[in-house]
Amino acid sequence: MRTSRSRSVSQELQSISRSLASIVRTIKRLGPALAAAARAPETPAARRPRQLSAERRAALKLQGQYIGHVRKLSLRQRARVKKLRSAKGVRAAIRFAMKMAPS
Repeated sequence: MRTSRSRSVSQELQSISRSLASIVRTIKRLGPALAAAARAPETPAARRPRQLSAERRAALKLQGQYIGHVRKLSLRQRARVKKLRSAKGVRAAIRFAMKMAPS
């Protein structure tokens, strides 16, 4: 008659055997994928990001300032700022939004 100790050892050995079999199956599946990856042509070098002109960089900076100030405003205040922006431009809208912002 087997003892509980020998049963646990045999169970552990079976568990190890199942794990190793699983690893072998995984490696067999991985082999063709690795071979295909090795045969694939190399990817082209990553493209450099486009250089921003000074004018575009300044416009993006203004846009960020505008969005940053408008986010803090209520919907009614935002509508007033947007109306001013369409009438007088972004810089005036930023100044107006800064004045309206809660402290």
